[in-house]
Amino acid sequence: MTMKSTKTFLKAGVLGLSLLASSVMAAVSADEAAKLGTTLTPMGAEKAGNADGSIGPWEPLSKTAGTADARGFLSDPYASEKPLFTITAQNVDQYKDKLSPGQLAMFKRYPETFKIPVYKTHRGATVPDHVLAAIKQNATQTTLVEGGNGLNNFHVSIPFPIPKSGVEVIWNHITRYRGGSVTRLVTQATPQQNGSYSLVYFQDQFVFRDQMKDFNPQEPGNVLFYFKQEVTAPARLAGTVLLVHETLDQVKEPRKAWIYNAGQRRVRQAPQVSYDGPGTAADGLRTSDNLDMYNGAPDRYDWKLEGKKELYIASNSYKLDSPTLKYDEIIKPGHINQDLARYELRRVWHVVATLKPGQRHIYAKRDFYIDEDTWQAAVIDQYDGRGQLWRVSEAHSQNYYNVQVPWYTLEAIYDLQSGRYLALGMKNEEKRSYDFGFTSTKAEFQPAALRQSGVR
Repeated sequence: MTMKSTKTFLKAGVLGLSLLASSVMAAVSADEAAKLGTTLTPMGAEKAGNADGSIGPWEPLSKTAGTADARGFLSDPYASEKPLFTITAQNVDQYKDKLSPGQLAMFKRYPETFKIPVYKTHRGATVPDHVLAAIKQNATQTTLVEGGNGLNNFHVSIPFPIPKSGVEVIWNHITRYRGGSVTRLVTQATPQQNGSYSLVYFQDQFVFRDQMKDFNPQEPGNVLFYFKQEVTAPARLAGTVLLVHETLDQVKEPRKAWIYNAGQRRVRQAPQVSYDGPGTAADGLRTSDNLDMYNGAPDRYDWKLEGKKELYIASNSYKLDSPTLKYDEIIKPGHINQDLARYELRRVWHVVATLKPGQRHIYAKRDFYIDEDTWQAAVIDQYDGRGQLWRVSEAHSQNYYNVQVPWYTLEAIYDLQSGRYLALGMKNEEKRSYDFGFTSTKAEFQPAALRQSGVR
């Protein structure tokens, strides 16, 4: 080979690598994006059901599918339905191909009480038209930053409705539509093995950047959303306020967090509110990135897309959200009251996260099962450094159909080793359900405003 041909060969090789890198980072073509709303739902799920009909086609719920009571709680559109069957420890082997390892482990850990009641599948999730338009725009324009740890040209929600990699699926979960903004009163329980528990009460405010009154779309900046959480009870914790500025590229600009301590009346930066830092008042049962099933920067893991599979996941959980329930009816020893749960067969994206060499996290591996219709993580199996299955996260979700918001009813994290668990998001006994449409300015989400928020 001559010197000239060698240079030509090297140039071709470099060009090939460059094109390969570009294809990894690139959005999908216009032809592929045209599937959105035709063979795919506008959010990217398969529109059709499965071959045997056990998963039906996508049929979005009407905003008038039910009614809201005076406190904002929704009626159950499927209240008259009975389970098709119930999975128990006695018959679980018949259904193991449609359960995650973590779900199977729950039957072994609690053979007498854990069950999965399976109902007819109703795929009713949808979001407002302006969000669907942004998703279609993202499909051909949004790209990953180098390393996959941020987004370019992103609008509103769901950057990759037709994902090609595991990290793209995870970004869809992180950025999925949650009403744009919300105020909510929720509770958290961390029961002992015998079922005894105390509640921690939170008041949350959550606003995506485009919902801020002073948002400038020409200069969107690097903040994805603003989050403020005040502990309102018990008295020993009341007045503590957490403030988070969640960034899109957290490697370039890490998440900014502050805590106002009511006892000290001081605002401090809180870099521990990230990755495997301890969750607020969680008794060691939740990491910071366990909130919302998973949140934060994806840079510590390698993300492998295994593809899709069918899984029984907790869906349309209106019964569990009923304002007629008391918390004592939900919290039971070992796990929540599974008689109140509703599971359906769904298609999920399976993504495996493996801790990168040289990185630190208490979870060495995480298996994500993400609902194709909503991009919400439904089940996450989490493994320790020895490769042992440690914690199983399970989300009970519902469609807030009156405002077209798919979101969680309750998040549970089951610690298989200690026999304890955490339940977060219950609001049954609170004065209101979620209140969407909260408006604010950036000034209200600055550290200087925390002292006013946390005054007892």
